[in-house]
Parts: sequence; C-alpha cells; structure tokens
Amino acid sequence: MKAFYAEEQKRHDPKAFLSSGAQKPNPEKPERVERLLAGARAAGCTIERPRDHGPGPVAAVHTPEYLDFLEHIFVRWQRIEGASAEVIPNIHPIARGGSYPASAVGQAGYHMADTACPISSETWQSALWSAWSAVEAAEAVMSGAPAAYALCRPPGHHAFADVAGGFCFINNSAVAAQTLRKNVARVAILDVDLHHGNGTQGIFYARPDVLTVSLHADPVRFYPFFWGHADERGEGAGLGYNFNLPLARKSGDAAFLDALDVAFQRIRAFAPEALVVALGLDAFEGDPFGGLSVTTPGFSRIGEAIAGLGLPTVIVQEGGYLCDELGDNLTAFLTGFGGGKKR
Repeated sequence: MKAFYAEEQKRHDPKAFLSSGAQKPNPEKPERVERLLAGARAAGCTIERPRDHGPGPVAAVHTPEYLDFLEHIFVRWQRIEGASAEVIPNIHPIARGGSYPASAVGQAGYHMADTACPISSETWQSALWSAWSAVEAAEAVMSGAPAAYALCRPPGHHAFADVAGGFCFINNSAVAAQTLRKNVARVAILDVDLHHGNGTQGIFYARPDVLTVSLHADPVRFYPFFWGHADERGEGAGLGYNFNLPLARKSGDAAFLDALDVAFQRIRAFAPEALVVALGLDAFEGDPFGGLSVTTPGFSRIGEAIAGLGLPTVIVQEGGYLCDELGDNLTAFLTGFGGGKKR
C-alpha cells in the first residue's frame, strides 16, 4: 500500500491547550509523525511525497472567508501589542452568521471552536500539505489502487467548513471524499476515532451524496460534547445520511466490533462506490485520552473487518497520541486491512 506524507507537516508545533480550564502541553506533537511513519513502514507501506495540489481541493469543502483567515491570521495577530506567541481565541460568539468582525481577535473567536488549535507561523503550510496528502491518496485510489494511506498531521475531522477545532484546521477526510466525488457518485466516510467527527458531519450534513458514519465515545460527557449524539441524522436533502454510534466509555474490542457491524449495514444500504476511513488510533486502551479501551490486536480486527466491505478505500490519519504502542497500532490496522497486499 502506498502512504503519502510531506515533511512540511511536522513544522506545526503547538505548545499548549486548555483542558478543563488548566493549561497543559498540547498532545498533537510533531513526534506523532515519526511513530506513525515507523508503523506504516512496518506494515509494508512505501512512503511517497504528495504533490502541491493548489487551493482547489481545500476550497471545495471550506469557505473562502475561512481559508483567508487561516492563511493570514498569524501575521495579523503579531501586530497586536502584547499578543500571545500563537493565535488562541479568548472570545466566542454565542451565535454565528450576520455580522463578521474585522478584528483579528474577533475573527479568531469566530473561526476557532476551542483553544486546542493554536495557530503559529507554520500552521497554514503544515495543514495544506496534510490535506494534499489526503488528495494524493484519493487520486491513487481513483487511479486503481485498492487502498492508500494518508499520514495526515495535523488531523482534520473536527474542522468544519469555516471553523477550526480539536487540533484540526483543514478537514482532510472531507477533502479526500470530495476528491473521490470527481469520479464516483456516492462516497461513505467511516470515522473510527475516539472522538466524534463533528466537522466532517457538519460539512456533509445536508448532502445525500456523502454518507457520514462515526463510532466514538458517547459525547454526553466527552469531547466534542455538542455533536455526535444518535439523534443527529442529517438535515434537508441530507436527512438520513448521517449515522452516529456513540459508545460507552471503556468499551473494548467486542463492543467496537459489534458497532462496526451496525455501521456496515448502513454503509451497504447506501451502496457507496468508494470509502474514506477517518482513522483515529486514540480509541486505544493506553492512549493519553483513554476512552474506548481498544487493544492493539483489536485494531487488526477492525482493519480486517473494514477491508471486508471490498470498497476502494482512502485511509486518512486522524487522532492517536504519543504512547509506546502508537506505531504498533497503525501497523496492526494496516496489516489487518491488507498491508501492502492487493485485496
């Protein structure tokens, strides 16, 4: 299996975030890349550099207002006397729409859902190359590869069309799905991250051409709190095209695999021509975020089960944070899925 990654993706290096009101080191560190690269190579992947795909694939799922903000906000922020070294919002609107603030501070609050996605001088380029890795993997699948892996870092599934959040800036899984839509009529996105893919849900919530399915820790007491509940089914033309499967905390392999079977039933009913897997490895029992207690052998079984759908598949890296088994978990998933072998 081919894997795609660009060194520019390591340059984004956020320093801190707020968790339950306390400042803590940001866990979305560049070192994640080295662990994941090692895991991909151990699964037999060949690592290739993506091409510069320009703004088009990103602009297909994000608003121009938001992309202009991401590209220029760091320089604007540095002109503020006494501003923090990274762009971190300190005010958020209770409702969005209508008037749009002109100030950098106001726009940061408008376009950033939380404090977990600080923006530095390197963030924009890192996020672009992360998205281009997803585009390259989608194009590989469109060219006939049965599957391809995009080592996307920073991750993307918490990014809405015009909002960053949860370590995410550009929604790589959405970019991959939209790229696939150039060749096929229907694409399914299966998100197996510990956290609900709220941004991905939001981007496609009113669309019937992309089915969004997410397995995740029940958000009633877990990030992202406001999204990911079972009654969120889509709206307008997209009603019935969003499917959430919240799981109880500390659920292990068996519960996760049972939920996958339910997800597969919905995916087969949609009859997609291609699949995007938003691969979070933070459901692991030893991940710093805890949550769902999936084991390393469990990831192998998850990969094998998803491969059983028999669909052309783009695997997009989402969460999975620094622990000794991070690379092993990726190896287990990719090996279970099929590794470097053609299905």
